[in-house]
Amino acid sequence: MKPIFPLAALGLALAACGQPAHKAETPRVAAVAVTDAWCRPTPNGAQAGGCYATFLASTDDRLIGGSSPAAGELQVHEMTMADGVMRMSQLKDGLVLPSGKAVALAPGGEHLMLTGLTEPLVAGQTVPLTLKFASAPEVTVQAEIRLPSTGGAGMAHGAH
Repeated sequence: MKPIFPLAALGLALAACGQPAHKAETPRVAAVAVTDAWCRPTPNGAQAGGCYATFLASTDDRLIGGSSPAAGELQVHEMTMADGVMRMSQLKDGLVLPSGKAVALAPGGEHLMLTGLTEPLVAGQTVPLTLKFASAPEVTVQAEIRLPSTGGAGMAHGAH
């Protein structure tokens, strides 16, 4: 009868010298970076205002809405041209944020709509925006209230 112990020890030693053990891939944590957040100033009495930002998601995600103490509601909207008429509508399913691709909201396109403003958005001030995503944790940013820096991007359309 041959001893099994030395063979088992040799097998373990060879296994230890082999290739590193394969680790199960750690799933990437969903996160969204938000930069250049800003809102247009609004006139006294305006009930709505438009805000913009750039988003960079670490995994595929969606911007689905948010909140702000400056408004009753924060919605994701888009502007579209149909039959020569510019129309604005809420993106009920949110805005797609592809992994690793910057998505910039801009006047005349996708934007954040603050509805039920509690006070005017005044140039030179900031307003907190808490942004909600389908997968990533909420992100709160301080949006600067200012006029567009690109001078003429998009079309002037009232308070947003």
